Amino acid sequence: TSPAAMPSGTAATVVAFLAVATSAAVLAPARPHALLHPMLITSARRSGSPVCTATLATGTMPIVHLVALGCPKNTVDAEVMLGDLQRRGARISASVEGADVIIVNTCAFVEDAKAESIEAIVTAAALKADREVPAKALFVTGCLAQRYAQELADELPEVDAVVGFERYAELPDKIFALFDGGADEGTAVLVGSPTVPFRSEVDRWQLTPSHSAYMRVAEGCDHECTFCAIPGFRGKFRSKPFDVLVAEAERLVERGVRELNLIAEDTNQYGSDFGPDDTRRLPALLHALAALPKLRWIRLLYCYPSYFSEELIQTIASVDKVVKYIDIPLQHLSPTVLARMRRPGAAGTDSILRRLREAVPGLVLRTTFICGFPGETDEEHEELVRRARDLGFARGGAFAYSQEDGTVAASMEEQIDENLKQDRRDELSALFQEQSRAWAEAQLGKTINVMVDRMEGNDAIGRTEFDAPDIDNTVRIPEMPLLPGTVVPVKVVAV
Repeated sequence: TSPAAMPSGTAATVVAFLAVATSAAVLAPARPHALLHPMLITSARRSGSPVCTATLATGTMPIVHLVALGCPKNTVDAEVMLGDLQRRGARISASVEGADVIIVNTCAFVEDAKAESIEAIVTAAALKADREVPAKALFVTGCLAQRYAQELADELPEVDAVVGFERYAELPDKIFALFDGGADEGTAVLVGSPTVPFRSEVDRWQLTPSHSAYMRVAEGCDHECTFCAIPGFRGKFRSKPFDVLVAEAERLVERGVRELNLIAEDTNQYGSDFGPDDTRRLPALLHALAALPKLRWIRLLYCYPSYFSEELIQTIASVDKVVKYIDIPLQHLSPTVLARMRRPGAAGTDSILRRLREAVPGLVLRTTFICGFPGETDEEHEELVRRARDLGFARGGAFAYSQEDGTVAASMEEQIDENLKQDRRDELSALFQEQSRAWAEAQLGKTINVMVDRMEGNDAIGRTEFDAPDIDNTVRIPEMPLLPGTVVPVKVVAV
């Protein structure tokens, strides 16, 4: 919706209050931690929960509830799964109450995320036994399932199946098989390879607001960061075919999506694996998406601190629909720590950030940092804080390093004390909060475009183009009923 579609006379008089995010959020739980430990399951389990093998009544359609955990890539996976089920006749429910089938789509990126996933599984398992009309089936999907399938099956017999990425298409068959013969004995483990060919991601049951969607442009990673195990369970880097992506975007926009948030492990690496016969890369994709008339915003998330060609930088600068906001997780800024992490060097990062800011006036950068990487000295941490302040990131998040089994960093000497890691994280989080507020206060009196996300009473709640969904600042437009997805110019009058 354009400002011209608003009630007459409102565009010039709309005022708004810009709310700074209450904490320096991390776009997604950042990296996995240690081998799945039985204590995680033991501490989460409800005592005395028996295994239930109830079956669905023949001829009925199951009611499915999905618990969505983890990053936007997991969200897309969940949306595709639910779309598969809905087309088979299943009813999708936002409430667990009354659900016949519960799917827990798990995250395995850090210890807290693992614990949250285990807690969700155990809670769902209890419903199979505790309700008067218990849930009939419990399925576990997501990164925890891909990475720790057998451990989950061994420790949680209440789970009917642990399903990995390659076997997601089989989920409807597995669920509907319960109609005929009930649950199998034991937990089925359906995992397969982590390097999975792309399935169609067009026909989804959208979990995000109808006007804003995540669009996965690539999957997997070929980098060898010493703290990260993602290639082991998300597979090798592979780009989604160009024409498939454009068709997916067209369908999403037809359904009412007005903001596309592009995601991958390394979004700006898109197309690098196409080979010499196909030279289309991210700039070509951005131009193709910008040609969709009803699409308003295109956002780049999860960019790697390389792959910023001059063509890409100029495309970001010149294409109006590409918002002037880029998410680039840098992980650290000390050259010595970056070397131990096997990350791009600080000098190269400085050059990229300088080129981006010179070409894109007013560019807002978001980043994330790891605090307490093995061997991180006080001086290295102080350098990180100082350089983060000097570089002036208006958005950012910090997290404490977690040991990742199977990675080089997990076996490094000089692991940092947990309390010290948390203290360093808190210091960086406070800095990001300070810088985010400073940016917001600098907008006072300015007129900026806001996309409405929802209504709260008579107030419209939205975001500027410089704020990603769920993690950044919000804008309140008082006494102004507007449809979600509407983009309206507002004057910022308070922070």
